[in-house]
Amino acid sequence: MPVSPAYRPEPRVFDLGPDYADAVTAADFPQTILRLRNDRAAAEVGLETLSDAEWIAAFGRFQPLPGQPGPIAMRYHGHQFRTYNPDLGDGRGFLAAQLRETPQAAALRERGDRPRLMDLGTKGSGRTPWSRGGDGRLTLKGGVREALAAAMLEALGVPTSRALSLIETGESLERGDEPSPTRSAVLVRLSHSHVRFGTFQRAAYLGRKDQIEALVEHVRALYHPQVAAGDAPGLLAAIVDASARLTARWIAAGFVHGVLNTDNLNVTGESFDYGPWRFLPFYDPGFTAAYFDQTGLYAFARQPEAVFWNLTQLAGCLKLVAEGEPLTEALNGFGPTYIRELRAVFLMRLGVLSLGEAADQRLLDATLALLREGGEALRWEPLFFDWFGGFASSARALSGPRAKLYQGEAFDTFRFALMAHEPDRIERLEHPMFAAREPEEMRIEEVEAIWSAIAAADDWAPFQAKLARLEAARTAWGFAT
Repeated sequence: MPVSPAYRPEPRVFDLGPDYADAVTAADFPQTILRLRNDRAAAEVGLETLSDAEWIAAFGRFQPLPGQPGPIAMRYHGHQFRTYNPDLGDGRGFLAAQLRETPQAAALRERGDRPRLMDLGTKGSGRTPWSRGGDGRLTLKGGVREALAAAMLEALGVPTSRALSLIETGESLERGDEPSPTRSAVLVRLSHSHVRFGTFQRAAYLGRKDQIEALVEHVRALYHPQVAAGDAPGLLAAIVDASARLTARWIAAGFVHGVLNTDNLNVTGESFDYGPWRFLPFYDPGFTAAYFDQTGLYAFARQPEAVFWNLTQLAGCLKLVAEGEPLTEALNGFGPTYIRELRAVFLMRLGVLSLGEAADQRLLDATLALLREGGEALRWEPLFFDWFGGFASSARALSGPRAKLYQGEAFDTFRFALMAHEPDRIERLEHPMFAAREPEEMRIEEVEAIWSAIAAADDWAPFQAKLARLEAARTAWGFAT
């Protein structure tokens, strides 16, 4: 299979040995209709040169890419809504390949240094030893929704897996929570690590100190090389920092993950696995994404609490190889890091430069106060769009569709706090996106309309158009992850 010269296979998960995964075989699908091919993401790992036929062979039939041993289903445990489940694992997906990103891709990242180790992981690729009675499949609607979520999050500067490929597979699936039968698909994600908090939990549950030690060294060496060998508290501190940064960026994006179980958080602080996600329509701390989250455990404003709770479970696993006090100290870094990152990302979203901790905190507080007072009338995303660049956008915001909302005491406080900050890369306002009256959003009504066009008439134009607009928005915002 011809790949580009930039393709660098590196299946490092096999360094861990046989105790962490099981070799599996992909399902034999009756059809393989290519619905999404993300060539920009593919170019980051040297796969953009594949023909469509080769692409389908790799990501619909799962013929191994060069230098890749074949798919494996990862073993892990996890807390699901804070109830421990030892019967988890990759039940409808697998790790298909590991490879290095290109130096060019690494240079574009906010904290770019050496090329990262990247994974190709699947969803809907068939049954595994961990399917627990499930069919191992993915609905086409689920694949479409994940592709949209990932594209929106990337545009907003959130560290996220990307939808690399979506292939319709020609099976009719029965589901209890949506109209059935429904169409099927297999999704391939490009992501930074499949080592979950639950991977450590499984080793701890089995009392395998040796496995915890192996995981610590594996994760340290591949994902947090600044940590000294054998320093489990140092590794935890690095994971805490990455997780706090991710959580802050979810909040600034107005994103609700929906299912923040310990098997849905990984060691690199990259967001992945989008099931019942939602973006806030307007400021609502209690907003939930999952219909089954009846207690609001993973509501919008409770996401920092949820992530911290999950980190404490990871710390508990590391007690097999480290003393409790330094682990607690590492955990205690979450709060300060989260607040610091939240200030930074709100400045990023508003397109202005820092004035120091006190002024930056005033702007954060004023922005949230304005959103709170605006209620349902002031949607989350348009506020950041209207005022991007600070004073440079005053005329645009005050003559736009929300001009009447920008008055009163809360707005005055926000405006004065914002205008004190200089614009960051003011040339971004020259992008055509900022000439529009409305920003790109991801409201549930639009998502359902995109799916309805596919379901009713096999019309993929709205889906492709939305992805194109999100790509333009990503370029306009110029956020790095």
